[in-house]
Amino acid sequence: MKLEKILDMLNSFEKNSFLKIVNNLIANKKDTEEIDKILDNSINLKNYDSVQIAQVFYLLESDFAEYIKADFSKACSQLDLLIDLISRDGNGIMKQEWFSRLYESELEKVTHTINGFQADLENEKSDIPPERKRDYCIYLECVKMAYHNDAVNNSDLKITSDEQSILDTLAGLLELSQEEKVLIKYNVLPICVQTIDNVISDLKDKGVIFYSKKNNCIYVADEIVAILRKIRGKEIADKYFRRVLKQLREPQINLICRKHNIDRSKSYQEKIEEIISNGISFSGILKEDIHKPDTKLLDKRKIITDLCDINLKISPSIKGTNLDEKITNLISHFEELEKDDRVNISHDGYQKLLFELGEAIPELNQMIKNAFLLQEDNVLLGNLLLDYNLKPRDILEVIPEETLEEYCKSKSIKTRGDIISNLLDAYKDSENIYIENYVNIGCRNLNALKENGLLIKEADLGAKFEEVTKSILEKLGFTIDEKLRKGINTAKDKIDIIVNLGNNDLILIECKTLKESGYNKFSSITRQIKAYKNLIESHKDGYRIAKILIVAPEFSDDFINDCSEDFELNMSLLSAPTLMSIFECFKKTTLKEFPHNLLMKDVLIQEERIVKALSKWY
Repeated sequence: MKLEKILDMLNSFEKNSFLKIVNNLIANKKDTEEIDKILDNSINLKNYDSVQIAQVFYLLESDFAEYIKADFSKACSQLDLLIDLISRDGNGIMKQEWFSRLYESELEKVTHTINGFQADLENEKSDIPPERKRDYCIYLECVKMAYHNDAVNNSDLKITSDEQSILDTLAGLLELSQEEKVLIKYNVLPICVQTIDNVISDLKDKGVIFYSKKNNCIYVADEIVAILRKIRGKEIADKYFRRVLKQLREPQINLICRKHNIDRSKSYQEKIEEIISNGISFSGILKEDIHKPDTKLLDKRKIITDLCDINLKISPSIKGTNLDEKITNLISHFEELEKDDRVNISHDGYQKLLFELGEAIPELNQMIKNAFLLQEDNVLLGNLLLDYNLKPRDILEVIPEETLEEYCKSKSIKTRGDIISNLLDAYKDSENIYIENYVNIGCRNLNALKENGLLIKEADLGAKFEEVTKSILEKLGFTIDEKLRKGINTAKDKIDIIVNLGNNDLILIECKTLKESGYNKFSSITRQIKAYKNLIESHKDGYRIAKILIVAPEFSDDFINDCSEDFELNMSLLSAPTLMSIFECFKKTTLKEFPHNLLMKDVLIQEERIVKALSKWY
C-alpha cells in the first residue's frame, strides 16, 4: 500500500514517530530547496496533508535509507530477519496476530536450518561441494572474529557497522545468498528473541512500520519496502525474481541450486521458490550462476539479451553495451515497474479474472495465500491484492503454465504466444478502463493514455470524454435520453447529453476537454447553452430544464465567479475528478440511483458534501 494511502488511514498519534523522523531528516539536510517548494519553508509535517508528506518522503528516500542503516547496526541481532520478513511480497499489511505467527515461524525455521547447516559443514561426506564449503568456512571465521574481538577490550560482544560493511563486501565476493549469510551468522551470534509487542514498538519507533491499534494492524508502505530491500541487498521484488526464474530452463535452475546448496531433486517449481526464499543475488545469478564455467562473456551477454527480448518480451529492449550494464538496466526496469500504479486492465476486469479463475481452479485461493503469505481467508479480491501491490500478471505467474493453458482452452482464449498476455487481453474490459482514465481523457493527456494502453487520436478526445461521461452517468442510475437529444439537435446546435428525470424534467449537460489549466470560456459556453435552452423550451412536448451542468477537468476562478453571478441559466460546474469521486463513492452504497437533488445546490459542486451525504447509505 502506498505511503499516501496509509497516512490517510491513521490518526495523528499513529503517524507521529514517522513524522518526527522525517522532520529530523529535513532539519539535517543541507539542500532543502525542493522540499521548501512543497512545505512553504515550514518543517512541521503535522500541518500538511498525506500527499505533501509522501512527496517530501520521496525527496528524502536516500537520507531515510542511511538513517535506517545506521540505526539498525546498533539494534539487536535479529533485525536482519525482521527486515526480510516485513519486506516480502504480501507482508505490507498484517494483523498483529499474523505477524506474530510469521515471526515465530521464521525463528523456528532459522534455528532448525542452522543445526542442519552446521552438521553439513562438519561432515566430510556432505553434499556441499568442497570449494563451496571453503567459502562458508572463510566467512564463518570472519564473523567469529568480528563478534568475539570485543572480548579482548572487555567490551560487550557485537558486530560494529564498520565490521558489518566488511562482512557484506566479503559475502558479495564469495557470492553468498542472504540465507547462507544468516545461517553462518547465527552459528556464531545468539538470536535475540523478543515479545511481539516489543518488536512492533521498536519497528514503529524507527519509522519502518505503522501500527493501528484500532485495527490491530501493521502497515509497511511500498516506498519503505523498496528501501528495506536495498538495505538487505535484494535487488528486485520476489514476484519479479519469480518472473525471471520461470523463463530459465531447468538445467540453468540446477546450476543455481548446485552453487547455493539447494536440493536438486525437488520439483522445478519448488526449486524456484527456494531460490527466491534463500535471497540469492539476482545479478549474481544472471552474471555467473546460470552459465557453465567455460561460458564466454559474449555468450553470457547474448543469453541475457535473449532472456529480456524473447522470453520476458520487455519493450522497449533493455539497453547495455556490456553484461553489467544490461543487468543493471534490467534491475532498473523492475524497480520502475514496482513503482508503477497502472494495472493495465480495469479493476472490474481484474475482479472478473479472479472470480472466474477461482471457479475453475479451486486451489487458487490457497495457492496465492501460500505464495505471498497472505492472512485473509479469501484473497481473490482485486482491490485487496492491489493494496498488497499485487497486479494481475503477478497472480497469473503463480499458477503453473499447464493449468493456465487448460483454463484458456476452456474459455476459448488463444494459447499461442504468451498465455499470460492473452489472458490479460481477454479481461481488459474496455469500458471500465476508459472510466478509470476519465480525467486523463478530459485533460487530453495523450502520453498518460498511451502508457495505460489506450490509443486515442487527439481529434477524438472530445467525443470520447462525452461518451465516458454518459457511461458514468448511466452507472449512477441516470436515464440518458439519446432519442430526445437526436430529435432536438440541429446541424448548428448539438447538445452533448440529456438526462431525463421524468415528468418532462431534464438535466442538460455540456462536456469540455482542455489541455491548459482551468476552463474559462464563459461567454462562448453561455451562447451555446442559451441556444440549447431555446431548442428545448420550444419543443412541442413542453420539456423543462431542471439543471444545466458543465463538466470539465477543472474551472478557473473567473469562470466560477461568472457562473455564480448568472441567474438566467441556472448552471452548475462539475469537475471530472469530482464526478469520479462521486461514482466511486456511489458504488459502495446500497442505492440503485444517484439522488440528483445533490447536484442542484452548488455553483461549483462540492465533492466533500456529496461524498458525506452518500456515506450514510453504505
